[in-house]
Amino acid sequence: MYNFEFEKPATIADAVAALGAEDAQALGGGQTLLPTMKQRLAMPTKLVSLSGIGEMQGVCSNNDDGLSIGGATTHATVAAEAAAQYPALADLASHIGDPAVRNRGTIGGSLANNDPAACYPAAALGSGATIVTNAREIAADDYFQGLFTTALEEGEIITGVRFPVPEAANYQKFLQPASRFALVGVFVAKFADGVRVAVTGASEDGVFRWSEAEQALSASFSPEAVNGLQVDPANMMGDIHGTKEYRAHLIGVLTKRAVAAAS
Repeated sequence: MYNFEFEKPATIADAVAALGAEDAQALGGGQTLLPTMKQRLAMPTKLVSLSGIGEMQGVCSNNDDGLSIGGATTHATVAAEAAAQYPALADLASHIGDPAVRNRGTIGGSLANNDPAACYPAAALGSGATIVTNAREIAADDYFQGLFTTALEEGEIITGVRFPVPEAANYQKFLQPASRFALVGVFVAKFADGVRVAVTGASEDGVFRWSEAEQALSASFSPEAVNGLQVDPANMMGDIHGTKEYRAHLIGVLTKRAVAAAS
């Protein structure tokens, strides 16, 4: 590791001001940023920790019968405090990484990093969540813009996430055992006006919605509704853990499992 400045503000306003410094970087749980810094793949001169900002912590109901989660809330807290109102989201959080990762990593940090195999992007996109920052609100459909790419501007931080709570939902993950990231993950959410299906871990373009499955499941919310549907493997990722075709196949399998579990 190299020398850098460290600041731990107590308010969002102070954090935004601190991030105005040259080469400053926001620090959530540090589960991605710190290993990256150790390898010299990122070299910010100042880290601004968000973990001391009380208004960015915790899970609570909002006025729209949904769930609001502070951007600095850890995965372990989401797993515990969202269980009663949004079991599928809590279950997803409970299987991220290992206990050490779940007790340090944050939902805001995960969404800001937008790793192509992370779980929270599938939950946010599949739920039709709203990403709340210090400056604005961004619909999940507009927020994710490719591998490690989001709609966040320089110095903008995720202060919270608002999740509509669906009638039924489930997340199925085929994990890579060493990293515990999703080789493929599928989040299915059934709302009164239709079904959303979000896929992580599979595409070269990052998290995406499987529109064909959404249409079929909106007409009939059953595993059989997905029979005969196939994701084009052309844009899928292929590596030592699985070919493009294998990942495309897994999407269909996991979607059926998610629907069955949600039902």
